[in-house]
Amino acid sequence: MGYQIFVLTYFLVSFIVQHGNCQRANVDASFVQREGTHFVLNGKPHYVNGFNAYWFIIMASDPSTRPKVTSAFEQASKHGLNLGRAFAFNEGDYKPLQVSPGSYDENVFKGLDFVISEARKFGVKLILGFVNNWKALGGKSKYVEWARERGQNITNEDDFFTHPVVKQYYKNHIKTVLTRKNTINGLLYKDDPTIFSWELINEPRVNQTGKSIQNWVSEMAKYVKSIDSNHLLEIGLEGLYGESKQQLNPYSMLVGTDFISNNQIPEIDFSTIHAYQEYWLNKSNQSAAIDKWIEDHIQDANTILQKPIIVAEFGMSSKTAGYSIDARDAHYKEIYSIISTSATSGGSCAGAMFWQLLAQGIESYGDGFEVILENSPSTAKIIKEQSTKMSNIKL
Repeated sequence: MGYQIFVLTYFLVSFIVQHGNCQRANVDASFVQREGTHFVLNGKPHYVNGFNAYWFIIMASDPSTRPKVTSAFEQASKHGLNLGRAFAFNEGDYKPLQVSPGSYDENVFKGLDFVISEARKFGVKLILGFVNNWKALGGKSKYVEWARERGQNITNEDDFFTHPVVKQYYKNHIKTVLTRKNTINGLLYKDDPTIFSWELINEPRVNQTGKSIQNWVSEMAKYVKSIDSNHLLEIGLEGLYGESKQQLNPYSMLVGTDFISNNQIPEIDFSTIHAYQEYWLNKSNQSAAIDKWIEDHIQDANTILQKPIIVAEFGMSSKTAGYSIDARDAHYKEIYSIISTSATSGGSCAGAMFWQLLAQGIESYGDGFEVILENSPSTAKIIKEQSTKMSNIKL
């Protein structure tokens, strides 16, 4: 019996170590977890098909417009979408969540409570971001502005990543969100398995090279995990490489991020990329170029990072030359094919999220990339087929 127990223990420990899940062994199985290059939910491999909806927090902050959020989740669920990406921030001038450092509008926070509650009702998990790199909904520039107004000598919005006062403002926001008690379901956000993961910042960039983002990610990732050990964490990267692979970037640009070294930080659980062929790629064959962009990152996730990867944003804008519904449908099919090929072969790519899902009646929130599922039957059909394909993957 002693020998049998020894053998059983040996194989159990080996399994946990092999799948890189030692630190998460005690996490409730209803939370999405990571084992090596795969996500796991309730003990089974988990794949996603998802969408972006930045407008959720705005619509949900007003009870009269909350039905738009419900409608979007209802349509998403109907088409098999099981992951949404939204924002747990708004420092902007219109319906801000955080009015000033540490001061919050409770009605807007209740809107975010509603978003999470509705997601759970319709079987959709959420990636929630803490801040924007851009000025939309406030962003890092608002944090810098707040510090400057309070006497700090700050001249550059990129000081968001290095100035101690600004970093503390941001940490305070993280703590406020993670320890928020949902007024609808009574759960602390950090204890709610409806949340798939947290995102540090949407599309971080700086105007100089160096290690400011690397150091910032390392510091903030550790801080998030010190409060919340239940949830996964990702950065919010577009996928831009550092100097070692600069030639692979669109226009060979450098923005202070490095897809490899940033995602190698131990507290970062999976990687993300964004893929916009018409804006990024000034090449004759944009389709082939964007395919290679995705495939290169999947390969790096497979072999170097050894973590899952999600294409967190992709789409085709109706404002670009040559756009048609047929062209958009073909683009979605192409992206989805790359994703499912990786997933079905045991690769690291677990899914993709189109930008962006809208509900009927809020067309003013469109940016050209929007998809209203009820109004777009051919695109909706492709999305639902991908959802079915991803949900049926068995490894």
